[in-house]
Amino acid sequence: MTHQPINEEKSEVFTSLRDMRKSAEDRKIAGVCGGFGEYTSVPSWLWRAMFLTSIFFGGVGLIAYIILWICMPAAKRT
Repeated sequence: MTHQPINEEKSEVFTSLRDMRKSAEDRKIAGVCGGFGEYTSVPSWLWRAMFLTSIFFGGVGLIAYIILWICMPAAKRT
C-alpha cells in the first residue's frame, strides 16, 4: 500500500476544487447548488435542501451561500 505525502493530497483537493463552477443551466437563484450537483454525486435539489435547512441553525447556510455566490466562478457558456 502506497501513501501519498499529505502535501500532495491537499494539492489534489484544492486543484479539483478550483474546477468547481456555478451551473449555467441548473440554477434557481445563482447556480451555486446546481454547480455542487454537477460536481458531486449529490443532486442539486438535495444541496438546496441542505442550504435551506442550515439557515435555521444560526443563518450559516445563508452566509455560506452568499459567500459562494460571490466567490464561485460562473460556468463557461457553450
